[in-house]
Amino acid sequence: MDAIIKPWPKNASAELSDHVRAAPQPLENRPTREQAMEAVRTLIAYAGDDPAREGVLETPDRVVDAYEELYGGYRHCPAEVLDKTFSETGAYDDFVLVKDIAFNSHCEHHMMPFFGKAHIAYMPTDRVVGLSKLARLVDVYAQRLQTQEHMNAQIVTAIDEILKPRGVAVMIEAEHMCMSMRGVSKPGALTVTTQFRGLFKDDPNEQVRFITSVRAGQR
Repeated sequence: MDAIIKPWPKNASAELSDHVRAAPQPLENRPTREQAMEAVRTLIAYAGDDPAREGVLETPDRVVDAYEELYGGYRHCPAEVLDKTFSETGAYDDFVLVKDIAFNSHCEHHMMPFFGKAHIAYMPTDRVVGLSKLARLVDVYAQRLQTQEHMNAQIVTAIDEILKPRGVAVMIEAEHMCMSMRGVSKPGALTVTTQFRGLFKDDPNEQVRFITSVRAGQR
């Protein structure tokens, strides 16, 4: 028998955190595309180059196009990403783990990239979500100005509040270009953050199982 797809109950939106319930509201005085392109020209000049030079003449247009893609998370709502679930789980009562979810984000302090992998596990009750939706949720939060710690907490909260599982665990491992390319200049250094909810938080043995499962097969 085919799985039954259940839409997420819209009347439950009042139970959600603001960042889960809706995409961020755009600023009332958001700059125009031309204003953004002029800002790029200013930065090119500040770096010491000539914005009118042939090689960078079209750079402002390309940069603004790239921003639309790199910061697309500001236009998407986490609750809508996880709004369809499958009710046929049979007798499954263990956690579901999706690991090695690659992501790219930008640090809000220097606007430099940080990138790595997210590992997500949750213990479903009567609802499971499509596995690709967890990867999409990571992208929604990653494609904003972020700190790794905040992003980790937002992902955990969204899964916990929308799916209402028995437990959630999220680990993020990332390299930060603001540390690799400038400042202390330590390429290859990884920052690891973890956060647990429900049974994962209450039972250290479940945390060990999660971390062991994430590390399995890694070198």
